[in-house]
Amino acid sequence: MHETREISALFNLLDDPDEEVFTSVSERIVHYGKGIIPNLENLWENSPREEVQERIEMLIHRLHYADLLKDLTEWRDSAYHDLLFGALLVAKFQYPDLQTAPVIQEIEKIRRNVWLELNSYLTPLEQANVITSIVYNYYNLKGTEVSYNNPDDFFIHKVIQSKKGNTISNGILYLVLAELLDIPARAIHIPKQFVIAFFNKDYDPSTYAGSPQEKINFYVDATTGQIFSHKDVENYFKRMMLPAASSYFKPLTHKRVIRALIEELSKCFDTPRVQYKKFELLQLADLLDN
Repeated sequence: MHETREISALFNLLDDPDEEVFTSVSERIVHYGKGIIPNLENLWENSPREEVQERIEMLIHRLHYADLLKDLTEWRDSAYHDLLFGALLVAKFQYPDLQTAPVIQEIEKIRRNVWLELNSYLTPLEQANVITSIVYNYYNLKGTEVSYNNPDDFFIHKVIQSKKGNTISNGILYLVLAELLDIPARAIHIPKQFVIAFFNKDYDPSTYAGSPQEKINFYVDATTGQIFSHKDVENYFKRMMLPAASSYFKPLTHKRVIRALIEELSKCFDTPRVQYKKFELLQLADLLDN
């Protein structure tokens, strides 16, 4: 952006110790939109004072966040909620300059490897075994315990780069692949878990009057690709001392999956220095509240 006299004057006031002045100046700078970010980056490189650099970093973050807020609202209001695109938007919270094309290309490579091993005669269980064989054995995707000390475990591009993720990020990758391969695998809301259920192809959640569980063939732990049965799920509910209500087996929408991802990610930012990120993430999650 061409640096006008007003922009130069605003930049000169960024080191003003008066918080009211700084608040007014920063609001005016943010009003310019993300086009001003290169100017701010140049100013950061030429600012000897750490306090001013921190203020510039916060302004750049605010500009990226405003852009993300707009993009996620558009995703929410679109006719189709592409799960991969939603996950990439979440990654842009921490990595605003993320290039999405390499991620999409890598997922397409994995999809093609799985597709080459599939045929129309395979049972759902055999399909799941093919996905596990390619994704977790050949591609070597690893699962980790959910840790709020490492935000990168929640970002799909980092899962692709490191071949390591937690249950929800690995689960989203699994769901994206299943959808690309036309396999009816969906996330369900088992308490304290992120579980993928393989549904019958004829199941339509909008019209089926019975319990969704009746239309589930088996379940997958997306952390490792391990398959488990209805009996395993029943035993889990017994250990949790919870009734196996039919609502737990209803497939989650893509909006709900992305909201769960954002809510879990927000728990990584509990320290006072970065708590503003937690509040921002919860604001994003609220956008997707059904």
